[in-house]
Amino acid sequence: QVQLVESGGGLVQAGGSLRLSCAASGKLFSANVMGWYRQVPGKQRELVATILSGGSTNYADSVKGRFTISRDNAKNTVYLQMNGLKSEDTAVYYCNVHLVGAQVLGLKYDYWGQGTQVTVSS
Repeated sequence: QVQLVESGGGLVQAGGSLRLSCAASGKLFSANVMGWYRQVPGKQRELVATILSGGSTNYADSVKGRFTISRDNAKNTVYLQMNGLKSEDTAVYYCNVHLVGAQVLGLKYDYWGQGTQVTVSS
């Protein structure tokens, strides 16, 4: 089992910055993908950014150039630095860990945090 604890959400004015953190504990595979997703009421959860254990990153077009995802493998922690926030970034942000290879072994392979609210006022 993997546990994820998120922190760092809150209320910020448009143009401001926030930094989200997500600490993972438990039985993590060395090969994993950590990421951030977000969801607003009535809409599907959408990808914000992901980062592989080797450091490769992927971003949604809507956040490229404004958000930066990073990770500290020694601490099993992933971060999301959000700059230039816009009102449309308002959502509940969820941390995700995908364990590469776990599905083949018949193990649970996707874990989610409890979510943290980010509200951007215009």
